[in-house]
Amino acid sequence: MFSEMRGGHVAARARRCPIGQFVEPEEGSVAMVKPRETTWNDVKTELLQFDRTGLLGLLKDLYALRPENRAFLAARFGIGSDPLTPFKKVISRWIYPDLIKGQNVSVAKAKKAIADYRKAVGRAEGITELCVFYCEEAARLVGDCGLEDEAYYAALVRMFEQGLTRAIELPTEERNKMLKRLDAVRGSLRGIGWGVSDAVNEVWHDRVD
Repeated sequence: MFSEMRGGHVAARARRCPIGQFVEPEEGSVAMVKPRETTWNDVKTELLQFDRTGLLGLLKDLYALRPENRAFLAARFGIGSDPLTPFKKVISRWIYPDLIKGQNVSVAKAKKAIADYRKAVGRAEGITELCVFYCEEAARLVGDCGLEDEAYYAALVRMFEQGLTRAIELPTEERNKMLKRLDAVRGSLRGIGWGVSDAVNEVWHDRVD
C-alpha cells in the first residue's frame, strides 16, 4: 500500500512484514536491534578477572540472595547432616501446602526442586529419594484433604513411574527400601478416582511384578 503526501512532502511507504521475516529498513529509518543474550562465555570472561577474594565475595552474595542458591551450594559441597532437606522442604511446600492458610499447589515448583538437586549433585539415590518423597507428600495431601485437580493426579502418576524406574536401578538394599515406600504409596491411593489407582497399579505391575 502506498500513501503520498503532496506539497513537497516525502512519500512514505507502509509495508507488511510477516512475523519472523526480516525486512531491511528503509534509508533514513532507525532499525531496532534485538539485544544479544548473555552467554556463559561472557560470564566466564568476567570471572577470570576476579581474584580469590573477589570470587568468595561473589559466592557470598549469591548464597545470600536466594534459598535455592544456599540449597544448591550445600548439596554440591555435601554440607550439613542431610543435603536433601532444603529440597524436600520446597517439595512439601508446593505439593502438600497448608490449604487452610490459602497456600497454593505448584507441581512445577516442586519438580524444579528435584531438577535443582540434579544440577547440584545428581546422585542417583538422591534423585530417587526426592521422587519417592514427592509421591509420599502428594499421596498424603490426597488422603488428608482430597483434591479435584486432574493435572495434579497426572503429575503424581508420572512421578511415581519416574521414581519406580529409578529405584529399580539402585543397589539391592536401597532398591528394596524405595520399592517398599512406593508400594505403600500405591496402597494409600487405592480407591482414589481420576484413574490414579489403576494407573499406578499398571505402572507397578509393568516394572515390578
